[in-house]
Amino acid sequence: MIYLLLAIFLVVVYDRIRYKTSIFRQIPGPRSWPLIGNTWSFISTPDQLFPHLRYIHRTYGNFSQVHSINYHAVNLYNPEDLEKILSSTTYNEKRRPYTFIKSWLGEGLLTSNGEKWHQRRKLLTSAFHFNILKKYAMIFTEQTERFLAVIEDELDKDKTDIVPLITNATLHIMCETAMGTSITSTIKSVVNKYFQASNDYIYCVVQRMCRIWLYFDYVFIFTKMFWDQRRAVAELHKFTTKIIEERKASKQECIFTDLDDDVGMNKKGKLPMLDLLLEKEKKGEIDLRGVREEVDTFMFEGHDTTARALTFFIMSIANESRVQEKIYEEMENIFGDSDRSATMEDLNSMKYLECCIKESLRLYPSVPFIARNVPKDTVLSGYTIPANTICHIFVFDLHRRADIYPEPEKFVPERFLPENAHKRHPFAYLPFSAGPRNCIGQRFAMLEMKTMVSGLIRKYRLEAVTRAEDLVFTVDLVLRTNHPIYVKFHKRT
Repeated sequence: MIYLLLAIFLVVVYDRIRYKTSIFRQIPGPRSWPLIGNTWSFISTPDQLFPHLRYIHRTYGNFSQVHSINYHAVNLYNPEDLEKILSSTTYNEKRRPYTFIKSWLGEGLLTSNGEKWHQRRKLLTSAFHFNILKKYAMIFTEQTERFLAVIEDELDKDKTDIVPLITNATLHIMCETAMGTSITSTIKSVVNKYFQASNDYIYCVVQRMCRIWLYFDYVFIFTKMFWDQRRAVAELHKFTTKIIEERKASKQECIFTDLDDDVGMNKKGKLPMLDLLLEKEKKGEIDLRGVREEVDTFMFEGHDTTARALTFFIMSIANESRVQEKIYEEMENIFGDSDRSATMEDLNSMKYLECCIKESLRLYPSVPFIARNVPKDTVLSGYTIPANTICHIFVFDLHRRADIYPEPEKFVPERFLPENAHKRHPFAYLPFSAGPRNCIGQRFAMLEMKTMVSGLIRKYRLEAVTRAEDLVFTVDLVLRTNHPIYVKFHKRT
C-alpha cells in the first residue's frame, strides 16, 4: 500500500513541476487532474461536447487552456491573438487534429506544412483565377436550375429536409467546375457510398479527438475504429480515383477552350483544378498520389462546407421574413420582370444578399474550429505560451462575442454594411480563416452561394419549419446538427 501511495505522490509532484504544466496552471481553465489533465471532461458524445466547449468560453473568458498527458492547448477568442497567429507564416504549421485526417486527405493543401504546402498553394492558386470563376458561373447557373427543378417537386410537402438536396447540388457543382467532370453513371454508382463513407470516417476522427489515449498511433491501430476508418478511406478513394480516371480518359477538349484569346487561359496555365494538376503530373511536378490528395481535399472542403453554409442560410432567411423580402426586392431591382440567368455583373450587384450571407456565416461558420501549432515560446493575452502548444481557434464563439456583435444571436445583415464592418477588428470575422492559409476557394464559394440563393428567392418563398432554437449542434469537422433541417417552399406568383 505504501508503494502505491508513493507512486501516486510522485505522479502528482512530477505533474506539478513539469515546465508546461506549471505554466498552464497559471492560465484560466477547467479543473484538471494530475497527469491526465482535462481528459475526463472530453470523453462524451459529440452533441454533449459541443455545449461543453461553449461552457469553457463562457466560464473562463477569452483566453483559456486545456491539457492532458502530452497535449497542451490554449483556446483563443481575442482578435489580437488571432491576428498574431494567423497572419504570420511562423505559425502556419498544422498538427493535431489535422494529422487524424491524413489517412484520407494525405499531404493535401489542408494538411500539409512547410515547403510542400507552399508549393501546393502556389500551384493551385491559378485554378481560382477570376477568369476561371467567370466560366464557373455558367455551371453554377445550370446546376441552380436543376436544384430549383428538384424544389418544384417539394411544393406539396409540409416540410422538406434541405440538407440532402443542397449537398447533392454542391457535389455536382464541385465535380463540374474544379474537376471538369460530370457525375456520369459510373461515378454516380459510388456517390451514396461516398457520402456514407465520409460520415463514417469523420465519426471516427471526432471520437479519436475526444480520447487522449487514441492520439497515440500505436494504440489507435488496435481499435475497431481504426479498421472502420480504413474501410471508409477505401470507399472515399474509390470515388475520387474514378473522377481522376474519367477526366484523364476524356478525349473532349477542356470546357474552357472557348475563352477569348486575350484571356490566355491555356498560354498562362489557368486551367480548372484537376486539369491543372494532371498537366503538372505529366511534367513530373506532382505525382498521381499528389493529384488524388488535392482532389480528395477539394471534394471534401469544396462541397461539404458550402453545403453547410447554404443549409443554414436558407433556414435563417426562412425564419426572417423581413430579410427575405429585402433580398427579393434587390432581385427585382436587378432583374425586373425578366427571368434571365444571373451574370457576373448581377452577382456583384447583390450587395444586400452578400451582407446576408456574411451574417449567416457569422452565426453558422461552416468550419467552426481551426488549429495552429506554436513552434516557439509566444506571448498571447499577456501569457507566455511554451513552444509546441496547440492554439485552438473557436470561430463559432468568436463570432458570437457580444462585445463585438451586440445581440449576437440575432440575424442582422446590416452588421456587414461597409460603414459598420470597417469598425470591427479584421480578425473578428473568420468564416474563411485568414492570413496565408486562408481558404483558397472563398470567392468561388461566395459566387456559388449567390447564384443558388438568388435563383431560389426569385422563384420561391421560404417558410420556416426548423427554428434557430431547435438546432442541436454536434462536434464535427464542419458545423453540423444531429437532426434534419426543414423548410417549406411556396411558389412565387
